[in-house]
Amino acid sequence: MADSPEERSAKSTSKAGCCAFDAVSRTEPQAKSETRSETRPAASTCCGAAETADTPQSSEASPSASRLALTIDEMCCPTEEGVLRKALADLPGVEALSFQLMQRRLVVHHHGVDRDALAARVRDTGMTPRFEDDQADDSRSTTTTPWGRLALAGILALGAEAIGWLGLTAGLLTPLLAMVAIALVGIPTWKKGLVALRHGTLNINALMSVAVTGAMLIGHWAEAAMVIVLFTLAEHLEARSLARARQAISGLLDLAPPRARVLDEGESGTGEWREIDADDVAIGDLVRVHAGERLALDGEIVRGDPSLDEAPITGESLPRDRSLGESVYAGSINLAGDFDYRVTRRANDTTLARIIHAVEEAQSRRAPTQRIIDRFAAIYTPVVFVLAGLVALGWPLLGLGPWLDGVYRALVLLVIACPCALVISTPVTVVSGLGAAARQGILIKGGVFLEQATRLTHLALDKTGTLTEGKPRLVRSAALGDSSDAEGQRLALALAERSNHPVSRALVQGLGSQPASQPAVSLEGVEERGGRGLVASEADSGATVWLGNARLAGEMGVSQAQLNSEDSDADNDDAGIVWLGRDDRLLAYFAVRDALRSTSRQAIERLHRQGVSVSMLSGDAQARVDAIAREAGIDEAYGELLPEDKLARLDALSRRGVCAMVGDGINDAPALARADIGIAMGAAGSDVAIETADIALMNDDPASLPRLIDLARSTRRLLVQNIALALGIKAVFLALALTGHATLWMAVFADLGSSLLVVGNGLRILRQRFDG
Repeated sequence: MADSPEERSAKSTSKAGCCAFDAVSRTEPQAKSETRSETRPAASTCCGAAETADTPQSSEASPSASRLALTIDEMCCPTEEGVLRKALADLPGVEALSFQLMQRRLVVHHHGVDRDALAARVRDTGMTPRFEDDQADDSRSTTTTPWGRLALAGILALGAEAIGWLGLTAGLLTPLLAMVAIALVGIPTWKKGLVALRHGTLNINALMSVAVTGAMLIGHWAEAAMVIVLFTLAEHLEARSLARARQAISGLLDLAPPRARVLDEGESGTGEWREIDADDVAIGDLVRVHAGERLALDGEIVRGDPSLDEAPITGESLPRDRSLGESVYAGSINLAGDFDYRVTRRANDTTLARIIHAVEEAQSRRAPTQRIIDRFAAIYTPVVFVLAGLVALGWPLLGLGPWLDGVYRALVLLVIACPCALVISTPVTVVSGLGAAARQGILIKGGVFLEQATRLTHLALDKTGTLTEGKPRLVRSAALGDSSDAEGQRLALALAERSNHPVSRALVQGLGSQPASQPAVSLEGVEERGGRGLVASEADSGATVWLGNARLAGEMGVSQAQLNSEDSDADNDDAGIVWLGRDDRLLAYFAVRDALRSTSRQAIERLHRQGVSVSMLSGDAQARVDAIAREAGIDEAYGELLPEDKLARLDALSRRGVCAMVGDGINDAPALARADIGIAMGAAGSDVAIETADIALMNDDPASLPRLIDLARSTRRLLVQNIALALGIKAVFLALALTGHATLWMAVFADLGSSLLVVGNGLRILRQRFDG
């Protein structure tokens, strides 16, 4: 029978160090205050001043708060975020607000908020809210102008411009064509601009409304029409491009089919297989998957030995052979035959769904570069706005030209004043990077960790389950002194069964099949000692029995000389030695070997080429740690470490540069929390790893580590390119505007064109592969 989710959760959280080599602690990781805190970022306007973040919504929502999700199509940049925060700041019941701008999604954490009042507040800002749990409105509305109307407006605007270019005398024809074109596509922009001005926000809609109105007032009708048409066209194209970035994450949901083939069992069941919605499948239901089909839910195999393509979860292109009792994940493809599995998670709680949710949550955590850009934009826009006013007033006063010329240059500056391309350059690139990583089985919990990975200089790895396969096996055992093999094996089995550590499981598997010739051992007061092993008392004799490494043997009174002598008898090969004793007397030893992964050495070599030094931290004996390090090509190897020793080593490495710790996310939780970046390997199916690690590698392949660094550095390069593009274009057109060489429509084309450039450039990361 498959374990229930509760049982599996209990097992996963109990994986602390026991009797082998790894220094382990059960303590939960402490949050990194600089990166894990959920304080709300300053709501800088995309095209305007920054909004102070010190509102009641700045604190993290309490666990008891309810969640209410809204989709707001007009909310596309931090401008709208600032407006909404101000509008909802004093709404009764609202505790915190969480914005996902790329998804145009607002999550309200509340205690009994009035939905109608909430919707009214949002509508007062000129935006239209749609509650995601409102089944009556499940279609996605659109706020964009129809293409036909936009095309007609474009023809009319071009006609008005052509009259001027050809030098024709058309009387009122030019203003008439321009006004019709503006009326066709410009009304929504004016409405949003008025709302922004009413809230004291200088966003792109406000600036564009002022610029178009000003152009009309000074008689530049054709340019006013062309400006609003180009702006509306660019908004259409930008919305389509941003939708691609959003779908990089949400599109993963489509990998899990909406229906599953379930056995109709139970008292009223027919015993037949029938297809039902995946959302209606309950935990414990039996699901059948045919060849070529995708899995709709997570579960454990109860019949068959399938070969699965798990690329949506792990990023691995090679199929994985699964057998009875092993876990399978939603989104995987069954390559051959059919098999049955019992569901262990509901459709909204599958590993795939948790990955998507974690990445979407990560998008609300702004990267350091994004915070810097937002602060710059908050200064840039009002400075250019003031500069435009000075040009309008000072141009005629200084005798530089007529006042209409000064006003026109000021209007051009107003269009250039919006740093949309600059502000959007960071989030679109970071979100695309997070999406590209998720598609390759790398879950990054925010842009801050993506940026830190680019500066990584040191990588510390635990040995078991990262460099090695994490599947140790018992290779031999021997009784010592006057004890018998049967006695030693019986006592070791009794102790090992009390732990979930990989080495304990290896002992149980290796010894469990042997016949029990004597009664079961009764133990009392079993104690796990992190990084050492297990200690207990025999119920019948009261003697202390123990199973663990050389450090534990020393604590029990066994001399180092005796251990060296017995270790020599064990041939001192590359296997780890687990000692069994009673009081201060050795009873037996057990040799356990965990093979190095086939890809470990190649991964280490690639990390070296990237300029990253690699260290290994282990609780194993130093001689065996050195042997593994030589085989894998590791720079530094530290063995015989207790949990506190690992933390001290990490502190030392962090003083030399940015340091990441790689572990399983459970046994190494304190070390992962202490490192600059905590990376959990083989996190698929592990709630603890996905929730606690900064970065979770869904597969257990060390090659994912250099792949992560390549992806992070490629994202960083695109980010720098985007910032340079945005700033460079702004600088050029500021100079052209002041010298009178830039027209209004040229300024719009440059502003929105640069936005399209940075969006398109940021999306390039989605098409790249990082297989080395």
